[in-house]
Amino acid sequence: MNNNSKVLALKYRPQTFDDLIGQEVVAETITNSIKADKIPNAYLFTGIRGIGKTTTARIVAKALNCSNGIDKLCKENFCESCKSISESSHIDVLEMDAASKTGVDDVRDLIEFSKYGPTSAKYKIFIIDEVHMLSKQAFNALLKTLEEPPEYLKFIFATTEIKKIPITVVSRCQRFDLSRIKSSELLEFIKKIKDKENGKISEDALKLIVKISEGSVRDSLSLLDRALLSLDEGKELDLNSAQKIFGYFDKSQLIDLFELILKGEETKVISIYRKIYDQGVEPKVFINDFLELLYYFKNINSLTLESTNFSLNDEEFSKIKNLSNQIDSEVLILFWQFAISSLEEIDIVSNQHLSIEMLLIRLMHLSSTKSENKIGNVEVDLKSENFVKNIETELTSKTINQIKNVSQEEKVKPEVQTEIKAEHEININAFEDLIEICSKKREIKLKYELEKNVNLVKFEKNRIEISFNESLDKDFVKDLSSKLFEWTGERWIITFSKLKGQMSVKDKEKNVKKQLIDEMKNSEIFKSVMDKFHDAELIDVNSNKDGVDND
Repeated sequence: MNNNSKVLALKYRPQTFDDLIGQEVVAETITNSIKADKIPNAYLFTGIRGIGKTTTARIVAKALNCSNGIDKLCKENFCESCKSISESSHIDVLEMDAASKTGVDDVRDLIEFSKYGPTSAKYKIFIIDEVHMLSKQAFNALLKTLEEPPEYLKFIFATTEIKKIPITVVSRCQRFDLSRIKSSELLEFIKKIKDKENGKISEDALKLIVKISEGSVRDSLSLLDRALLSLDEGKELDLNSAQKIFGYFDKSQLIDLFELILKGEETKVISIYRKIYDQGVEPKVFINDFLELLYYFKNINSLTLESTNFSLNDEEFSKIKNLSNQIDSEVLILFWQFAISSLEEIDIVSNQHLSIEMLLIRLMHLSSTKSENKIGNVEVDLKSENFVKNIETELTSKTINQIKNVSQEEKVKPEVQTEIKAEHEININAFEDLIEICSKKREIKLKYELEKNVNLVKFEKNRIEISFNESLDKDFVKDLSSKLFEWTGERWIITFSKLKGQMSVKDKEKNVKKQLIDEMKNSEIFKSVMDKFHDAELIDVNSNKDGVDND
């Protein structure tokens, strides 16, 4: 294949350790180990996509088998061994894709092949890409050979999913974590490639490529390739054109939109979003960029322009810094929660674009609701972890109440539609009173949650502080708050605490029962029963509260 016809990611693929960018420590460590003749049985390279795992594996294979040795490693005019490794045609260097050969039979064939020494090189080398795709049985079959291979045999593994590899395999390898390439380093690299290809691309457009590639060299070269192909002869690719090509939009538009959300300018907010949507920006991309902006607003005082990975320019950075001083942290945290939940929502909505518009409208109403420091019948402590949950449930319940089926309204007579009034005669002064009133009012679900999934931290007048387990119903706070107001005619503050709190009612009952069983097992009655019935088992004890002998 003509070198000029190759895609940039292959055309400029590193051929030596010196060509690698961002992995200097890895390259130096491997070189030193080969020079000291302390070569591990197996190398394991892990990291994100496109940072040089397979490329490094090939370079290691060259370093081990180069005809000139490690001190005079081929850099330009490759020896026959280095050339054939680069072209994946070396008879003693076998490259295998574990994604297509996952089974134990494939590994057995590999082990069988390993019994024969190298034909022309010093080492026989197996390079297994995406090694985490091997089956459990395949890994097990590989273990013994991996731990004690013949002197001439070396393994090199590459993976993006290190956690999927059994620890027994990882422990038999020398592991190298390849780092994500720094933005400034990647920018300088693609600038050189752009110049070699005689491309005319503005620095802002190159910075956008760096941002989208997220530290992946291969991704950045693929995007650069795409940008160069879209150029008209003699014309420079600027940021606006690059944004259209890659489906990204100007961050200043998003900052303006965010400012209008806080002001409640609904018409202008929707107008700006529709312009962004018309540029070809996908809803998920929009939400992810919106989340990124929220992060900058929350942490701008601890960031520098360089640390934003070229996401912002000088003007945008300054504007965010000025605006951030006028926004409460609680608002930003709430916006984050709603945006995250919308990522799940858009997957079940047929028109994702409409879902984003509704998100923006909800955020505007959310901002105004927050300033009132009150939601429905429940006062909410803005600093409590429960604030997000309360406001979501309240907004949801308002929406549901407004959407009524016409046929249902016809069936309900006007005189029946009366407002629920509070039962002011009920006093709740302790947690036990609350459980008892739930029982009397037949609120079985609430009673169950209070007894089973709630740990009381503090109970005061009109304030309950609790911790909970993962089984607590998501509507618990909304339901309990509503019932408390209905029963007492007063607002109650319900907050979640980081403290563990008391043992739940059910756990207390279990402990009491266990104690009774243990006491009974030590009694003479139980011992006499066990003497006669050796296989008997005590599973329950009923306490005699009245002190009456039931023998």
